[in-house]
Amino acid sequence: MSQKFPLPNPEDILAISTLVVGVGPGGNTSMLARVAVVDYRGQTLLSTYVRPTMTPVTDYRTSTTGIRPEHLTANGIPSFETVQAQVASLIRGKVLVGHCLWQDLSVLGIRHPAVATRDVALYQPFRNTLRSPRQIVGLQTLMWHLMRRRCQEEHQCALENARAVMDLYRSHATEWESLVSKGKWPCDLPPDTFSGCFL
Repeated sequence: MSQKFPLPNPEDILAISTLVVGVGPGGNTSMLARVAVVDYRGQTLLSTYVRPTMTPVTDYRTSTTGIRPEHLTANGIPSFETVQAQVASLIRGKVLVGHCLWQDLSVLGIRHPAVATRDVALYQPFRNTLRSPRQIVGLQTLMWHLMRRRCQEEHQCALENARAVMDLYRSHATEWESLVSKGKWPCDLPPDTFSGCFL
């Protein structure tokens, strides 16, 4: 039986996740350190550390990110510009899935059409299920309560996160795309301060 509201072509749906480290006084300025992009089936399209554009890194945020100095200084770590161009090329013309996508796009310095985003942090049915209608719910919490699956137990991994957000999206993709096709956008808006990340 064909779906009344068919999904976008799976080949046109990608998920992304980034990890950042801190630079500047107190490590308060976030800088891209790792990025992963996966396809609809969770297969890796890109997973790489990123050479720092500012040094020194003053806070590797290792307890959260698992990133250590050697991860960003090893031979062959690509530059920010190289990774930025790779990601921009991969996601161009695609539906982009993520958790707090505005943070990923901001740290990458890339803009993406808002209508081509699917943000599991802003998806209202997820928020309603967790009784957090206006609050950003962490990916770890979403995965446990909605899929009974643990993630980020030791530290965050960009590749694991990208696969997790794709799994969350796929679990509700038919309903999600049905609402989109009816013009009933099912997500809240991202923070106003990040509106420049979207076209």
